[in-house]
Parts: sequence; C-alpha cells; structure tokens
Amino acid sequence: MQQWPVQDAKARFSEFLETCLAQGPQMVTKRGAEAAVLVPADEWRRLQSAARPSLKQLLLADEARAEFTLPARGRARRRPSVAAS
Repeated sequence: MQQWPVQDAKARFSEFLETCLAQGPQMVTKRGAEAAVLVPADEWRRLQSAARPSLKQLLLADEARAEFTLPARGRARRRPSVAAS
C-alpha cells in the first residue's frame, strides 16, 4: 500500500484516485502518521457486507440483545386475594 502525505494527496488527487483504482487501497499520512485510507468502492462494499453479523451470529452472541432492565423478583405488589363467596 502506497503512502501519500496529505498535501500530495490533495495536490494530485486525480493521480491518487487512479492509483487507488489500479493498485488498491492508498494510505494518507498527516505529519508522518497514518490518517486515512482511500479504498475502491467495490472493496468498501465488500468490507461493509463482511462486517455485518449474520442472524445466526446475532442470536448466538453473548452480548445483550436489548437495553432494558428487569425489576427484581418479589418486589411487585400483588392485588389482595378476593375471598370466595
């Protein structure tokens, strides 16, 4: 993956884009540190679809599926029982 300083990526954006389309993802650096990646749209869609969990994965996950709290057991007030006549 080729690295492009942000000022070069801005100044030569057409070349930057063509290189991405021909060679794959291109790294953009800012002050020498990795900042972003330009990725072809087809690869981005593939990565996005791969990142979504399947229904099976969601159902088998250990994490909570909903954010709600259940009241503690035994704290609910019950109606007084009515005597049978």
